[in-house]
Amino acid sequence: MENFYTGDTVPGVPEGDMPVPRRRPWKRVLLILLAIAVIVSAVTGAWIYWGGAEMGEYIDVITVSGTITSQTPSSLFDTVSYDHAFLLDSIDMLIEDDSNRALLLAVDSPGGGVYETDELYLKLMEYRELTGRPIYAYFGSSAASGGYYISMAAEKIYANRNTVTGSIGVIAGTYMNLSGLMEKLGISTTDIVSGRNKAMGSSYQEMTDEQRAILQAYVDEAFDQFVGIVAEGRPQLSEERIRELADGRIYTARQAVQNGLIDSIGTFEDTLSALEEDYGLADCGVRMVEKDELSPWRMFLGEMRALRPQNEVESMVELCREALLRTGYYCPLVP
Repeated sequence: MENFYTGDTVPGVPEGDMPVPRRRPWKRVLLILLAIAVIVSAVTGAWIYWGGAEMGEYIDVITVSGTITSQTPSSLFDTVSYDHAFLLDSIDMLIEDDSNRALLLAVDSPGGGVYETDELYLKLMEYRELTGRPIYAYFGSSAASGGYYISMAAEKIYANRNTVTGSIGVIAGTYMNLSGLMEKLGISTTDIVSGRNKAMGSSYQEMTDEQRAILQAYVDEAFDQFVGIVAEGRPQLSEERIRELADGRIYTARQAVQNGLIDSIGTFEDTLSALEEDYGLADCGVRMVEKDELSPWRMFLGEMRALRPQNEVESMVELCREALLRTGYYCPLVP
């Protein structure tokens, strides 16, 4: 009998006994069709989202939600809502996108780290300076501290009537002195350091006046920067007036309007309508700059990660970190 693939006679195998392999061309066809579908979907999606002027002109909406931090989702295991790198990359892409006509910044953030907040602010200012296109901001439930800081890149600010904003100030951290407790427990610690201030902020020794002054100088410098950014973003307010308002308190939307910290109270649609009317963009489409939603698998892994047991030290550190990030414009000072 002949071999099915080569046509050669198979020695020792009687005619009729040689099994004839079954061809399955549908598998190859299926794989080819699947590959084509993936490529077409990717190209089409990219073209629709980042299409040129032939696809129309757009007002792009960027959402800043959650604590402003450099922590980014780690592929499968992280489900944090704020993605710093994604926002910076998205703004860079909008700078190069000729179909983009304006940017609407939707803010719902209690603040975050000094470095990340200022980096995002500078990127938004780069967008304005390089493109000449406007930025308007809309405040959701919260736009406090760092959330207010980044909004100083906007020409006009609208806020929901239930918005909490303000909190102009800086937190360097809350330092606990456990030395008395350690002494009662008969526990002593020894720091091997290169200088008297290297262990500054340690919970196992009392902070000196010199160390307190060092930390306060750091906070004061960051605060002066914050005030300067607000002065640039709200030129109708004097620096003296801003410092009066910047005692760390939060303001309601109505109080913020009265104090000149925002321009008007309204909805997201009101903000969009104002941007369209002020710049003649009524014929533009609206695009949401956002990532794909989390897959069920990634959500499952995120929940499993959250269930991972922590020891007492890890739990305390995480609680302190979250409290600081959520309550102010945070300076992450690490001894």
